[in-house]
Amino acid sequence: MSKNRTTSTDHAGAGESKKTGLVQATFLIVPRFNMSTLVTMIEPMRIANYLSPQPIYAWDIVSFDGAEITASNGFSLPAHLPPDRNRRGEVIFVMGSWGAESYRNSTLFSWIRRQAREGARICAVELGTYLVARSGLLSGRKVTTHWSYGPGFQEQFPDIAFVEQIFTVDDAILTCGGGLAGVDLVLRLIGEDQGESLAGEIADQLMHHPVRAANAPQRRTMGRSTDTLPPLVREAIALIEKNIAEPLSVPSIAKSLSVSQRQMERQFKDAIGCTVVQFGLLLRLQHARVLLISTTLSVRDIATASGFNTLSHFAFSFGKCFGRRPSEYRQAWPEKDSAPSWPGTLSKFLLALQNRGTAKPSQVLSKSRL
Repeated sequence: MSKNRTTSTDHAGAGESKKTGLVQATFLIVPRFNMSTLVTMIEPMRIANYLSPQPIYAWDIVSFDGAEITASNGFSLPAHLPPDRNRRGEVIFVMGSWGAESYRNSTLFSWIRRQAREGARICAVELGTYLVARSGLLSGRKVTTHWSYGPGFQEQFPDIAFVEQIFTVDDAILTCGGGLAGVDLVLRLIGEDQGESLAGEIADQLMHHPVRAANAPQRRTMGRSTDTLPPLVREAIALIEKNIAEPLSVPSIAKSLSVSQRQMERQFKDAIGCTVVQFGLLLRLQHARVLLISTTLSVRDIATASGFNTLSHFAFSFGKCFGRRPSEYRQAWPEKDSAPSWPGTLSKFLLALQNRGTAKPSQVLSKSRL
C-alpha cells in the first residue's frame, strides 16, 4: 500500500471537513483505551481514502483526560479537548477499555448526551459501553461489550440487554465488542455510505475475510486451536453459561440436548479436553472474577451468583485458580501493577489437567486445583 492521502484532522480541519464533503469520525478516548482497536478502526477509513480519487474520510482524536492519553499497551497518543461545535451527521466512537467500568466524568457524559441530541451517531466500543450507558443513552436497548465483561455490565445496568455478538446497530446508537470487531463495524458503515464494492475492496486490502455480520459470535474456540467447535459442544457450553448461578447437572444438560450423557461427554472431552463439570467450574470462576472487578457486590453475593453453595468452597476454588483471594481481586488492573494479567485461562487449565495425567476428575474437582 502507498501512504495514505489524509491523516487525523486537527480542530480546524475538523470544522472544514463539512465544507469539503469529508465524512468526519471522532474518537473519544480515556486512559488505558485499547490502542489496537483504535488503529484497526481507523485503517479502513485510511484505505478508503487511498482507493478513492479524493479523500472521503477524516478523523479526530479527542479526550477530557489531558493532552496525551496512555493506552493499555503503554503507548500514548496526543488528544485535544472536544470542541463545542455541532457534530450532526458524524460518528463519535467512545473508546474505553481497562478501568472504564468504574470511570466517572460528568463533563464527558454531558458532552456525549449533547452530541446525541444534536444529531451525532454515538458508537460505544468495548468498555466504552459503560461510558455511554452512564450518559443515559442505552436504556431499553440491546447492546454489546467485550464478552468477558458481559456479566458485570448486565449486573450494573439491568435495564440494558447485553447480547454477545460483535456489534449492534440501533438507530443512531451503535455498540461494538472491540478488538477486530471494529474492522467489521467500520466496513459496514463504509458500505452504507460509499457502497459495498468499496467496502469489499478495503477488506481485500486488509486481507480481512470473511467480513462478519453484526450478529456474528464474539467467541469460537474456547481455547482449542482456531477451528470451530462441534454444534453439540457449543450448545452444551451455551447451556452452562446461561445457568451459572444454578448449575445444571450433566444428565440435565444431555436431556436438554436430546443426546445421551455418554455421547455428550465424549464429544466435549474430544473438543475441549476436559469434562463438562470441569469446564463448568472454570466458567463459574471466570464469571465470579468479572463480577469482582466490575461490580460492588459483596464476595458472598458473588459466590452465590456464581453457583457456589458455600463461601469457603468459593474462596478455596478461586485461590487455587487465580492465586489470590477473591477480596484481593476487586481491581482488574491494580494501580501498583505495570500491566494487567488474566491467569486461569482455559488453555492453562487444560494444560494443568494434562500434566497431572492420571488424576481422576473427581479429585481435580473436589480440591479445585486448576
